Amino acid sequence: FAVRPPRGRATADFAVLLPTVSYMAYANDHSSVDADEAEMMMGRLITLQPADLFIDEHRELGLGLYDTHSDGSGVCYSSRLRPIVNMRPKYSAWVGSGLWQFNADTHLFDWLEEKGFTYDVITDEDLHFEGADLLKPYRAVVSGTHPEYQSTAMWDGMRGYLDTGGRLMYMGGDGWYWRVAFHESAAGVIEVRRAEDGIRTWLAEPGEYHHSFTGEYGGLWRRLGRPPNVLVGTGFSAQGFDASSYYTRQHDSTDPRAAFIFEGIGADDRIGDFGLIGGGAAGLELDRADPLLGTPPNTLVLASSGNHTDLYLVVCEEVAVTTPNLTGSQSPLVRADMTFHERAGGGAVFATSSIAWCGSLSHNGYDNNVSRITENVLRRFLDAEPFV
Repeated sequence: FAVRPPRGRATADFAVLLPTVSYMAYANDHSSVDADEAEMMMGRLITLQPADLFIDEHRELGLGLYDTHSDGSGVCYSSRLRPIVNMRPKYSAWVGSGLWQFNADTHLFDWLEEKGFTYDVITDEDLHFEGADLLKPYRAVVSGTHPEYQSTAMWDGMRGYLDTGGRLMYMGGDGWYWRVAFHESAAGVIEVRRAEDGIRTWLAEPGEYHHSFTGEYGGLWRRLGRPPNVLVGTGFSAQGFDASSYYTRQHDSTDPRAAFIFEGIGADDRIGDFGLIGGGAAGLELDRADPLLGTPPNTLVLASSGNHTDLYLVVCEEVAVTTPNLTGSQSPLVRADMTFHERAGGGAVFATSSIAWCGSLSHNGYDNNVSRITENVLRRFLDAEPFV
């Protein structure tokens, strides 16, 4: 559970926006035992945890949005109003190195506590129902590692915040990807319709592309004319689950606008060639900048990852014709771009573009270049001086 500040009043200069809608999407997911391709995706045998076996044996706890019903139809609805066995401390997920969603986000909280920052915690559900007014009191907002699922009200709320001087640290990857709908009267219940395109374990049938809760057309925000690049500068480009890699600095990192980000960082340093999630800061799901998808023209591409394995593959919405060169060692689309751009009203956005980033924060007693960059950005974002 999340303990939020008193309604309508901030108690800190910044807030962590907990991606609870994404937690709900993966709640009690059965892919570790049901998905035929799970072991091929991971490049290893799946190690089942006691919680996985419990979920498998107790289907009455409900399914996740990656599951299918016994008739093969996809699961469209999820709820937090039930025991959620796979979103708990010490649970090791079947995905990647086992640090996924809630457990990956605990690395961020651990780092904030270690560095002595005072912060508020707010949730996706709060943002859905309260909009930009929830974010307005905060000088900066810090995302979780995987804010994948967003309602229209959440998307609009973040856009309104950023357009009026807000500052966002996007600390993950594959964010702002799927549109979801909340039930209007039953709080804690969401719906997804996997229409047309995207990385998905089931396909919505023709005639089932609209949300039953709201009547909205479902699917990827990208296909709905709102790519994540428009908000955060980058968008989902590739995924892989065996090993993570590192970033190397790009030419834009020498721009004076980015000097504060790289204070104390060497020009030739490998950024994040270490970490608890696959051994590196660039891993699992990766986002990249693309002006054709709405990356703002003033965006600086500060660093990019490389040397990914061939279990990393370009996401399907990027592929018009299937070719053999879509893997980590062959495709330039398999990368995470660390970016920064200023926004109207003195605001700014910094994007790590990788789910694995936060898993590198604690390396070497929190004394490392991932930790240093994150602290440099957060301290500047908390400074009242506007970005121009």
